[in-house]
Amino acid sequence: MKKLSIPSDLEEKIYDTKFHEKNVEITTYFPLNKNESRLILDELKGFQVIFKSIFSDNVSESEWQHNKFQIKKKFQDELFSLD
Repeated sequence: MKKLSIPSDLEEKIYDTKFHEKNVEITTYFPLNKNESRLILDELKGFQVIFKSIFSDNVSESEWQHNKFQIKKKFQDELFSLD
């Protein structure tokens, strides 16, 4: 398994990364912008990258920075309450 060498501010937007042979599935909290996606694609040359996001809303960088801890906590709380 390859460790992504990307900026930490981009890494924190990723919920999960799964490697399957030459395919990589990256799940983010919100859809990434073109520059963020390009950084990941450049890092994973030779892999087929599939991007998924938990939430479909687009959020600005300032919204993300302001609310990221609440967003992550809410998602984790909801995920663990599913029984």
